[in-house]
Amino acid sequence: MRRTLVLVSLAVTSMVALAFLIPLALTVREIARDRALTTAERQASALGPVLVVTEDPPALERAVASTQAGSAGRMTVHMPDGGVVPRDARGDGSADPEQIAEAGRRGRSYTARVGGGYALLQPVSLDAGRTAVVEVYLPDDDLSRGVWKAWLVMTTVAAALVAGSVAVADRLGNRMIRSTRRLAEAAGAFGDGELSVRIEPDGPPELVEAGLAFNAMADHVVQLLAAEREMAADLSHRLRTPLAALRLNAEALGDGPVAEQTREAVDRIEREVDQIIRTVRRPTGRGSCDAAKVLRDRVAFWSVLAEDEGRSCELIGAERPAPLPLPGTELAAAVDALLGNIFRHTSEGTGFAVTLHQGQGVTGILVADGGPGIADPDAALKRGSSGGGSTGLGLDIARRAAESTGGYLRIHRSVLGGAQVQMWFRTKWLPPARRSRRLVRRRHSRSRG
Repeated sequence: MRRTLVLVSLAVTSMVALAFLIPLALTVREIARDRALTTAERQASALGPVLVVTEDPPALERAVASTQAGSAGRMTVHMPDGGVVPRDARGDGSADPEQIAEAGRRGRSYTARVGGGYALLQPVSLDAGRTAVVEVYLPDDDLSRGVWKAWLVMTTVAAALVAGSVAVADRLGNRMIRSTRRLAEAAGAFGDGELSVRIEPDGPPELVEAGLAFNAMADHVVQLLAAEREMAADLSHRLRTPLAALRLNAEALGDGPVAEQTREAVDRIEREVDQIIRTVRRPTGRGSCDAAKVLRDRVAFWSVLAEDEGRSCELIGAERPAPLPLPGTELAAAVDALLGNIFRHTSEGTGFAVTLHQGQGVTGILVADGGPGIADPDAALKRGSSGGGSTGLGLDIARRAAESTGGYLRIHRSVLGGAQVQMWFRTKWLPPARRSRRLVRRRHSRSRG
């Protein structure tokens, strides 16, 4: 945004400066030209009264020398009889006879192009219908005198205005970006579980309003989570009494298949209630772990069973630490679920490999096997699906672990010939635009399933 504001300010100010600078530069050039021609015409007109009074060459030479152009050798008087005053006038740059005759026919001043500049031809009417022509030579330098200096000054002023505009736009953009970045960082931290994060709104009114809305939203979310925890805890504790009664009744049933099934059902319900209580008592913060260490531990655990069943087992990319914003127990549960699926749904001797990949802002864990693969990956990602291949509840556990960090889970064909389950975890906060695109892709893949 800051760069965009600077570029927009640079473009707009430059266009405005050029819109004024080009016409002004042309006007300055025309003014300089008109000034030189007006000065030459005034000097040529000064000889008119002298020519009316006398045609004596020495007198005319003194009159010509008294003018600025004459003293510089740039003024010549062409007499009706073909004579030239002064007699030693230069020939270079002078008007040709046709141009002099044309000025006499016009009866008014006439500017003709000559070598190296222009010649101002001023006709003067004498007695008996005769006409003399006063020629003032104007070199090109006189017509553009002071123009380049004026252009340089105007260009400098325009450049200073453009630079000032860009500097102001940069400061305004920096102010907006600072406020926006603070809001984005607060939103990212809040999404990572730091529910106490709040910001001090500043910047433009729109960003101040957005900051206030974020604080209000955060307070509301905290209240909702607190209410949810209280309700879950209250419900769990209320179930304790009927569960105790059920257990006593189950114990009184004695032996038999029905009694055993009843006791197993009561045990499952009690475990679920304990899990709910542990969940609601868990701190809001997510926690973190070293994914490489967790993978080394879990692969070492499963490698013993793999050796008994004749399976090849390989861990790739876990040599250096890989921080992950996920509790180690949850990552271990997800890895165990995927590896357990391999042992349950593939035949003995089927090898598998676990790969750890660290990218820019993401970390991937790829579990590949050499089994028959998964025929319908989209259906396998649906919770509760089961069947051939590495499907079932294990995929749901892995998917929830990945999505808890803003990541996702994918199923592809592995190089070993079977299924490859990819868990991608987000390791740092992404801008909303990039995050939304990933979310759209993830939802699109689910809708196809």
